[in-house]
Amino acid sequence: MTVLIAGAGIGGLTLALSLHQVGIPFRIFEAVREIKPLGVGINLQAHATRELVELGLEDGLDNIGLRTQEVAYFSRQGDLIWSEARGLRAGYNWPQYSIHRGGLQMLLLRSLQIRCGKDVVEMGTAVTDWKNVRQGVEIMFEDRGSGGVIGTAAGSVLVAADGINSVLRAGQYPDEGPACWGGTMMWRGVTKGPRFLTGRSMAMAGEKRRKFVVYPIGDTEDGGSLLNWIADLTMPVDYQWRQQDWNRAGKVEDFLPEFADWSFDWLDVPQVIRDAKAIYEFPMVDRNPLPQWSFGPMSLLGDAAHAMYPIGSNGASQGIIDARILARELRDKGVGEDALQSYEDIRREAVNAVVLTNRGDGPDKILDIVSERAPDGFEDIEAVLPLKERERFADNYKKVAGMDIKALNARKPLIAL
Repeated sequence: MTVLIAGAGIGGLTLALSLHQVGIPFRIFEAVREIKPLGVGINLQAHATRELVELGLEDGLDNIGLRTQEVAYFSRQGDLIWSEARGLRAGYNWPQYSIHRGGLQMLLLRSLQIRCGKDVVEMGTAVTDWKNVRQGVEIMFEDRGSGGVIGTAAGSVLVAADGINSVLRAGQYPDEGPACWGGTMMWRGVTKGPRFLTGRSMAMAGEKRRKFVVYPIGDTEDGGSLLNWIADLTMPVDYQWRQQDWNRAGKVEDFLPEFADWSFDWLDVPQVIRDAKAIYEFPMVDRNPLPQWSFGPMSLLGDAAHAMYPIGSNGASQGIIDARILARELRDKGVGEDALQSYEDIRREAVNAVVLTNRGDGPDKILDIVSERAPDGFEDIEAVLPLKERERFADNYKKVAGMDIKALNARKPLIAL
């Protein structure tokens, strides 16, 4: 009754920890030879934090991240459109965290190694294919470095948690092609800068065409913040994004001019950009929602199932929820195809709705509306976008993403032990 997991990212590691929690044997395979703390900042919403807290990881999260206190939206001119409390301040029973993605992955990996042994993740082992066998599933894997086939393994089910460019997803959807680009390029960096607003705020300014997102992921010794930031620009339709490397070093001259006069009383945006130690360029991409995740003894999880735009801070959070629900279904229905199908029935349509909502700018849509209604700024936001309308945007997104405060606080644990 062993579960085979392809990929030791946030979703795969959370699944492994959850399976250990419920007493189900597993093997986890990772293509790289060594997991390093790569990536940039992400936000863990309260519904995902709850699951990690219930895995006993709250102290670890506090050691590597900050508890987010608010999210705030600003116009292109730097004027406040909307702010709301987050995490415990909002009334959730669990905090929201601003955290480095690589730091979170390393926390999950170390926790799994402590609980299951140092060699629990089989490194340098890329799962490339699978087939049905009488006992369940057999997988084939290769050495990513040499490309040589290095063996097979058998188990009851296979979970593909191998990311946005999932090989196992491509095997089921061979005509899908590359990830979908909506026209936006992102430049991302980390800067030692000042504390702004509450010192634990996540801020978005501008509109879809030109947007700046910033939040602290750590404190500095001089009383400032380690700021994670993203600058978005919509590019011409003929922009050759597919020629870019996923982690290509960005050039400040390619985007800073668009933000050169964004010096607000709460943050000097061009100075934050100029002070970054390194800048990386990414295309904002997602994957089309799928009509099916589970194929007999194999199912998709996390970005392999539902890669989404980084809007609304839900990518990693949704993968964590996937893992917890799948572990519960495997425990309650047995390690087999019925559990995989039940997991899909619970998750697929719900998460597909988040993917599509994020394509429509999710909660950030209020930035576009204000920009359209008041392109030269405003003196009274109530005259531009009334409070009830702003609240409706925020509340609707919470419901779509499974973040409704009352519902989350009232819900029983996904895995009751």
